[in-house]
Amino acid sequence: MIFTRRFYLLLALGVPALVLLWSWAPSRWIVAAWNLAVLAAAVIDWKRMESAQDLGIVRRLPRRLMINAENEVEILVGHRPKRRFILTIMDEFPPELELRGRRILEVAPQKAGASASYRLFAGTRGDFHFGDIVVRWPGRWGLAIRQARVCASTEVKVYPNIHDAKKHELFAQRNRQLITGLRRSRVRGQGKEFESLREYVRGDELRHVSWTATARRGRLMSKQYQIERNQNLVLMIDAGRLMTSRIGEFSKLDHAIQAALAMGYVALHGGDNIGLLVFAREVLAFLPPQRGQAQMRKMLDSLYNIKPRMIEPSYARAFESLSRHCKRRSLLVILTDLVDADASSELLAHTATLLPRHLPLIVAIGDNDLRSMATAIPREVGEVYRQSVAEEMLRQREEALARITELGGLALDAPAGELSIQLINKYLEVKARGLL
Repeated sequence: MIFTRRFYLLLALGVPALVLLWSWAPSRWIVAAWNLAVLAAAVIDWKRMESAQDLGIVRRLPRRLMINAENEVEILVGHRPKRRFILTIMDEFPPELELRGRRILEVAPQKAGASASYRLFAGTRGDFHFGDIVVRWPGRWGLAIRQARVCASTEVKVYPNIHDAKKHELFAQRNRQLITGLRRSRVRGQGKEFESLREYVRGDELRHVSWTATARRGRLMSKQYQIERNQNLVLMIDAGRLMTSRIGEFSKLDHAIQAALAMGYVALHGGDNIGLLVFAREVLAFLPPQRGQAQMRKMLDSLYNIKPRMIEPSYARAFESLSRHCKRRSLLVILTDLVDADASSELLAHTATLLPRHLPLIVAIGDNDLRSMATAIPREVGEVYRQSVAEEMLRQREEALARITELGGLALDAPAGELSIQLINKYLEVKARGLL
């Protein structure tokens, strides 16, 4: 039981009378009786209060909490009390999440369904814990306050931000860079899947002329092809040492996961099969290539708690596992970094073994700070040394990417802020050129 300011003011009313009438002996008993009466009234006021169960207080969370987003948490008062008062609420949210808004909430539960809300910004993925809900409310006479702890302990998961992936897909659609969309419309291009015949026009390639149809109809006829569907795309994400470095507020692994989801969202809506392999020293997660929205949900569940590890990745184990489980020709998108020369040479050596069965695409996540350091005008001796190191790292990176293209694979070096859209465009280019 907590006493209110009104309670202490009523007690204080007896002090002047006691001081003025101190010489009169009965005054002491009168003041003592007054104090006991005020205390008894406060106890009665406290006992007549509603219980927390009578208020029906519950916490409502989003279906999925997302990283790099403000997630609204709502506290509901399910039952309408018989009187008017202000309910003070303090929720025990995960300390790892950043509070956006007021820490202490107030709500007047005069009607059923009254609620108060606050927002939490998630800067990292993983498992988090919500504690109980602490509430306070005054009695009818305003002499006492009841404090209660509502049992609401629960575990929550913070997922990669799928909304960012959808934004990238819509952006690509608006700019007419998608060859497949939400509707399964047939798109003609440089694919390999026959779509129809049409009359030859100047500029058509001779290899697309159908000589059988030409002889039958008496005029030149060209074959039209559509972009193939139901092809395999496997997203391989490095969760090793080089992916622990941070660009802005997030690690390189976070940027890689967001780009993988954006590409997966576009590819799934284009009718392709999406697979996933996350690795460090060993394989951390694997999903065989499948299609449909259920596959996107499986990807979110597989990726939400993946953290980068301060160990060297084993490309040998990753590619061995891939070869064992994925026999069909696939586009392998390897999201990693190529800063270290030794790690780059190991990656290239194992990537070469994938050719020509698969088509590898090595995606290096660029660091704008590194490029800025290499191009800045040095003012001190220390800056000269740092610039030399940055230039050497960029040179090794360019050599590694050039090597993979020489072997017959594909390479992409994109800054973290543009990684998703550049990766989507590269995927669309592969589809349009029929490289698979």
